Amino acid sequence: MSAAIASSLPASEPPKLEKKPIKFSNLLLGAGLNLFEVTSLGQPLEVIKTTMAANRGDGFGAALGRIWNRGGVFGFYQGLIPWAWIEASTKGAVLLFVASEAEYYARAAGAGEFGGGIFGGVTGGVAQAYATMGFCTCMKTVEITKHKMASTGQKAPGTWATFMDIYRREGIRGINKGVNAVAIRQMTNWGSRFGLSRLAEQGIRDFTGKKEGEKLSAVEKITASALGGGLSAWNQPIEVIRVEMQSKKEDPNRPKKMTVGNTFKYIYETNGLKGLYRGVTPRIGLGVWQTVCMVAMGDMAKTYVEKLTGEAVTAKH
Repeated sequence: MSAAIASSLPASEPPKLEKKPIKFSNLLLGAGLNLFEVTSLGQPLEVIKTTMAANRGDGFGAALGRIWNRGGVFGFYQGLIPWAWIEASTKGAVLLFVASEAEYYARAAGAGEFGGGIFGGVTGGVAQAYATMGFCTCMKTVEITKHKMASTGQKAPGTWATFMDIYRREGIRGINKGVNAVAIRQMTNWGSRFGLSRLAEQGIRDFTGKKEGEKLSAVEKITASALGGGLSAWNQPIEVIRVEMQSKKEDPNRPKKMTVGNTFKYIYETNGLKGLYRGVTPRIGLGVWQTVCMVAMGDMAKTYVEKLTGEAVTAKH
């Protein structure tokens, strides 16, 4: 009888796949945390990393001296306002919008939660590069060029005048020079960071005896994410290639039309394997600092944003 009743009941439907909502509170939280991270230690570490990648004969100490001679304490914050701020406040929104859409369609096509998350992160990372990072990296380069001209006694043109000069001479390609390398970096960054952080998190759960779904402590979260971020620096050669493609140095041995492939060959021939990993130490430090900001400051920022907007923050940090 019970079997007959059970067979007459409708079969339970699988849970409906829904798009993750993009909330203003999520965008505000991401932008706020990114701005704090870049304005504190983020930009100095970025400047050190870029200086070492551009001047591959310099060690860490020599790079610090070069930056200090360029502008003292302010040399470490070159390019912060407004270009690093623009990048920090917009890249999170681009990532959330694009990653959410990409993950939804990947899951709808049959991908699992883990695979869908990686696909969303990779796609969002590529979108970040082409939507905001090419433009912002170009403007940071414009700032450095202006400072170098001023140091030689020449009157430096304004930022926008220099930008328009590049645009007139080289068009869209000129202001987005090296953007393909940025896209490869972002794509591999988000893919490997997501996977490696999950792997580290699982290792911590196994070590501490915590079950899946059980909340990790702040220290455990920072450790897992820092390991994921630090290990993601395996793709530092792409970052060195990006810096070289955008640098203005004169070298007759450099390829006239630089691509990711011929720039890699040029760096390897002139500086070897070591040259391709110049600046990896400050980059690992940058990854750890970003993690500390997102996790340690995240809960405080989340509470403030929820009070300010009146809606629950659902973004993970």
